[in-house]
Amino acid sequence: MSRPPNYEFQEWWNNQREKNPDFLLSSPAATASSVSDNPSFFAVEIRSSATSPVSDLAFEKDRPRVRSARQLSFVYLLKFNQVFQSISHVASGFVCVVRTANRRIVNSPSFRRSESRFYRVIKVFLVVVIVLLILELIAYFKGWHFSPPSLNKAEVLGLVELLYASWLRLRADYLAPPLQTLANVCIVLFLVQSVDRAALMLGCIWIKLRGIKPVAAMEFPSMDAGLDEESQDVEDYPMVLVQIPMCNEREVYQHSIGAVCGQDWPKKRMLVQVLDDSDDLEVQLLIKAEVQKWQHRGVNILYRHRFIRTGYKAGNLKSAMSCDYVKDYEYVAIFDADFQPSSDFLKKTIPYFKGHDDLALVQARWAFVNKDENLLTRLQNINLSFHFEIEQQVNGVFINFFGFNGTAGVWRIKALEECGGWLERTTVEDMDIAVRAHLCGWKFIFLNDVKCLCEVPESYEAYKKQQHRWHSGPMQLFRMCFMDIIRSKVSWAKKANLIFLFFLLRKLILPFYSFTLFCIILPLTMFLPEAQLPTWVVCYVPGFMSILNILPAPQSFPFIVPYLLFENTMSVTKFNAMISGLFRFKGAYEWVVTKKSGRCSEADLFTLSERESSPLVENTFIQRSTSDSGLGELNRAKSSSLRRNVRRNRLYRKELALAFILLTASVRSLLSAQGVHFYFLLFQGVTFLVVGLDLIGEQIS
Repeated sequence: MSRPPNYEFQEWWNNQREKNPDFLLSSPAATASSVSDNPSFFAVEIRSSATSPVSDLAFEKDRPRVRSARQLSFVYLLKFNQVFQSISHVASGFVCVVRTANRRIVNSPSFRRSESRFYRVIKVFLVVVIVLLILELIAYFKGWHFSPPSLNKAEVLGLVELLYASWLRLRADYLAPPLQTLANVCIVLFLVQSVDRAALMLGCIWIKLRGIKPVAAMEFPSMDAGLDEESQDVEDYPMVLVQIPMCNEREVYQHSIGAVCGQDWPKKRMLVQVLDDSDDLEVQLLIKAEVQKWQHRGVNILYRHRFIRTGYKAGNLKSAMSCDYVKDYEYVAIFDADFQPSSDFLKKTIPYFKGHDDLALVQARWAFVNKDENLLTRLQNINLSFHFEIEQQVNGVFINFFGFNGTAGVWRIKALEECGGWLERTTVEDMDIAVRAHLCGWKFIFLNDVKCLCEVPESYEAYKKQQHRWHSGPMQLFRMCFMDIIRSKVSWAKKANLIFLFFLLRKLILPFYSFTLFCIILPLTMFLPEAQLPTWVVCYVPGFMSILNILPAPQSFPFIVPYLLFENTMSVTKFNAMISGLFRFKGAYEWVVTKKSGRCSEADLFTLSERESSPLVENTFIQRSTSDSGLGELNRAKSSSLRRNVRRNRLYRKELALAFILLTASVRSLLSAQGVHFYFLLFQGVTFLVVGLDLIGEQIS
């Protein structure tokens, strides 16, 4: 069958002959020269026959310019040069970061310590993930993700193809099913814990709507500053013992002692114990001088120092309660060294004991003077606001039990003695005595509107050590008091609350699923796609729970995404601490004093400056200082306390290893085009990297 004639081409040919009749009759040399002069000689333009001269001009104007091969080569050479320069800059930056990291690791004190078993497991996991990524990249560039090799086919496979086919069968038949089962278990635990958080939030909303709050049976009148205590009736004021345990608290000892000594309470009805466990002689001299200063002002204050520091804070409090004069006091208020109670703190808390003979503890809320200092303090404020506003308040209203926070609380001394006093068996002596008092039938009250100023850690190093102690101690306590809970005479509902909610769900399950689900299972599902995590588990439910957690601190809503990512990052420390405490691993009983910065509010600074500028204070201090035998040592201690701190930061190997694991998994998710999983892994990996390089919070001193 012949091809139909092309009338359009014939018409174009005739038009060209009419315009230039001699263009076909020229010599070959002339033809060649015309071709060289006009490179587009052999380009054929096919136009419609209805085109007008105006449309021809418009077409010539809109026609794209034709670039020669030399121009294209120059353009591509410029682009290649730009790409090469970018790659060289990235490579040089990476090499600089690696050298800096290596130098910091070698010079870090933690590098010289032996590696923990947990870190060795993470390193093995990192090596496995990198090997799997290399294998998946080879498969991707060979196109095996479209038609993967199979051992069931009759074709002969190469070594790499055989290895990849064997890996596909291994992960589908043996690895993916148990991983999917573990993922389902963690999802169930995640949902249960989310329901618990939502129930606590609903309870808080109910309390707010109904206006439920503890009511004091009486109020103490304000002390008349113009009259002496002898001329005022102070017999209605109960005897209160105030304890300030501290250990090498150079930065904050003045704030706590000054705030406690400034209580609006009859001096004859209050005794202040400064319980100093410092092993630094200079700090001891400074604290002694501060105590003597307040003694000269008429405050009933004593300084106690233990030469044998056993039992840490619990041993310190136990030793102080063994004094003979303690039996003359009815209540004991406890403040850590960085806490600054308001002058009416005792008047706001003691009245709740009147008429409630079964009340053992009145706990006040914490307020933070440095919550806006950096990103780390802002994120801590979110967590602690939820803890006090939701957990403590709801548990205090509905079941009259919660964990004692270790400070900013007032205890009935009779309740302490009845439940066995302070014990040194764990690093969470506050939770220990709260559980034992609850099992003895005592009740607790939480006052959300009474706040006590304090600090949150400003460096990641201090915060990490604090969280390790807070999460290893509850597991030690749970292992020790489990049978005591079972044998106690409280109702089975209270036993179930203690075992399943207080210990298992909020102290064990939370760090377990948080670390396992988002740091182990999620990266593995990228390399074992037969096991999957739904998008709502990765994105929607965590986002909703983060919104619930941030509601008590609404000013922190701009930090909701960093809060979610940072909480997953902290799950490594919490999980490690939980396992250490549960199985008595090395470091579970380690007590490290949280580093303080010594910040206080502007009102406290103004009051302190007024007090120090008083002539009476100056004369008293001079008389006291001249009578001290250690005047030289005291001056040297004060001068050393003013030295400028040298700042440095550290590297955290667990966080860095997990950062590379998550970033490696994000590359694998990019190959399989999993959008939500890719972004979550990418941002979570970057967060681990930032924390691992100690780029969050203040650097440690």
